[in-house]
Amino acid sequence: MNGRSSTISTTLQPSATGTAGQLTPHSYPPLNLQACLPHLPAMPERFLSSGPLENGAAFQPVSNGDSGFLDAYSHAVVSAAEKVSPSVAKIEVTQTAGRARNGEPRERHGGGSGFVFTPDGLVLTNSHVVHNASKIAISLPDGRQFPAHLIGEDPATDLAVVRIDAPSLTAVELGDSQKLRVGQLAIAIGNPYGFQYTVTAGVVSALGRSLRSYSGRMIDDVIQTDASLNPGNSGGPLVSSEGQVIGVNTATIMGAQGLCFAIGINTAKFVASRLLTQGRIRRAYIGVEAQTVPLHRRIVRFYDLPKETGVIVLAATDGSPAQKAGLREGDVIIAFGGQPVAGIDDLHRLLTDTQVGVKNTITILRRTERLEQEIVPQESRE
Repeated sequence: MNGRSSTISTTLQPSATGTAGQLTPHSYPPLNLQACLPHLPAMPERFLSSGPLENGAAFQPVSNGDSGFLDAYSHAVVSAAEKVSPSVAKIEVTQTAGRARNGEPRERHGGGSGFVFTPDGLVLTNSHVVHNASKIAISLPDGRQFPAHLIGEDPATDLAVVRIDAPSLTAVELGDSQKLRVGQLAIAIGNPYGFQYTVTAGVVSALGRSLRSYSGRMIDDVIQTDASLNPGNSGGPLVSSEGQVIGVNTATIMGAQGLCFAIGINTAKFVASRLLTQGRIRRAYIGVEAQTVPLHRRIVRFYDLPKETGVIVLAATDGSPAQKAGLREGDVIIAFGGQPVAGIDDLHRLLTDTQVGVKNTITILRRTERLEQEIVPQESRE
């Protein structure tokens, strides 16, 4: 070592029949494979012989046990997609976005997906796809394009129905979202980013989710799936392996992989029927600005309340049912019609169309006093 570079030298050792520095191959007798076969394990024998063996057995390739499942999976996805795809619509909308400096109206373009659910041209989609649209155009997979007009929409459930006048339409088969099970196959069909007719597949990840719509209300019984959804998939069908529509694709959480949501088809059936008969969904309102707040533990224990939160009234709209019932700023709503209210969403769920014009009781806490007031909800104009 001593500061000088160190090298490691290697010397080739002579073989039994060669000279120094030379490598010569060893000589072995030829291998008799047939003589070795009786001494080899039974399993390698199948791979070492490419022809008939001594016992007359022929070589059989080993099949992958998963291939049958993969073929069945592919067949289910392909069959469902082929069954539903003729009914999937690409929706293009034009919205008025104010006026330019020269006075000309400015237009904003968007789009999404939908699907034909009746042979006479009714198309189901998301409310946020067609909301405030001045013009709606629908393209079908066979290349036909038609103008469409809005029948009705419900921002609270993010659903809308539009109609096209077109012959020879194929309607989807609607399933039953109450029969869904976590883990079953889910296939999403739509037009992400304007690309027509795209299919993604996954499973039903969870059931009974709640999702807040763009109107602020909660949508209940939402289906969570890991079938990929992208902008433009909104309003398209979520399909079972039998080719039945089980949901309406509505949202994805940006930045989160595999968190996509669809509105259950049973909710869509109810909303669509009301939109067709009434043009809107009737809901009751009492006219308060409010927020969810925790209740003091002493009050919860003193009144033996079932919930530890309530809805505090921030303001009551002039002339509203809440003002007529005597509700004041600072009152905390803890029950409506005898049903406990733990938050804004509970109050929304209780204010259904059956409550419009019906006298009911609302239970409040005013400071530390528990009061019951009579109230008559009115129809919401949302």
